[in-house]
Amino acid sequence: MTATVSPPLPSQPRLGGAYAQGVMLCLAAGICWSVMGLFIRMIEVADAWQILFYRSVALIAFLAVILSWRSRGRLWTAVAAAGTSGVIGGFCLVAAFAGGIYSIQATSVANAVFLFAASPLIAALLGRLLLGESVRRATWIAMAVALVGMGIMVAEGISLGRGDGNVAALMSALGFAGFAVALRRGRQSDMMPAVFLGGVFAAVFAFLVCMATGKGIVLPVRDMTISLSLGIFSLGFGMILFTIGSKTIPAAETALLSMTEVILAPIWVWLFLSETANANVLVGGVILLGALIGNALSGVRKKPVPLLQ
Repeated sequence: MTATVSPPLPSQPRLGGAYAQGVMLCLAAGICWSVMGLFIRMIEVADAWQILFYRSVALIAFLAVILSWRSRGRLWTAVAAAGTSGVIGGFCLVAAFAGGIYSIQATSVANAVFLFAASPLIAALLGRLLLGESVRRATWIAMAVALVGMGIMVAEGISLGRGDGNVAALMSALGFAGFAVALRRGRQSDMMPAVFLGGVFAAVFAFLVCMATGKGIVLPVRDMTISLSLGIFSLGFGMILFTIGSKTIPAAETALLSMTEVILAPIWVWLFLSETANANVLVGGVILLGALIGNALSGVRKKPVPLLQ
């Protein structure tokens, strides 16, 4: 899961300790998210919808505990505070979650996560179209460069008739971008209630698909355990770390720090499963990453670091 930009926070002087802690937490979040591709590769028989169901169930349970603790037992009050924007964001996450899992099963992990990384740029474009937010010149340039990189990456899959994984990855990036824009629309900085709603919607939708297709939700213990673990340790714990860390770091820097997911995910599958990416994916991925890093660095120069309130 590539982090998308969060709502802007008040500009204040840099606080060394809080800033450093935020950096470490966001880096750790990226590491948590980066192992998702590896563990999905280790699943033997479950399809994307079955994985999504169990991962979402685990995510719901995990975040319910965290939100209950933070709200002193008023879980539904905390969730209701997300409002309409949280509901919209939750529905966007269904597309993000489902597309992410399917793409990793249908294409290489490197191909999938590089395309996921386009979500901050898509969020900037959606913010311009839907919310009237201004887009910096550097971001427009980054979008143009990123399109070149993505075109190189997906060209081979399309020519071979295997473009479904690329489409799913871009759907996931679009879903995460929609989630970010929904939160900005509601002026929310706390993502967890909306992510909780996303887990609920995803679990219900995945269950209905599993039943409608006749596949059911009965899985081997290995596959079920991996899927549940993804919901808690990879997605859930990573989201907690990112939510806390991002409160002391501006959006441009969180986008840069979350690149650890994109860099590490292909490395894990190469180290443990000997999965490599083809030349098109690597060249296109480098171009895309260059665009993202350039855009993030230009934002860092313009935005001072906010303090944790």
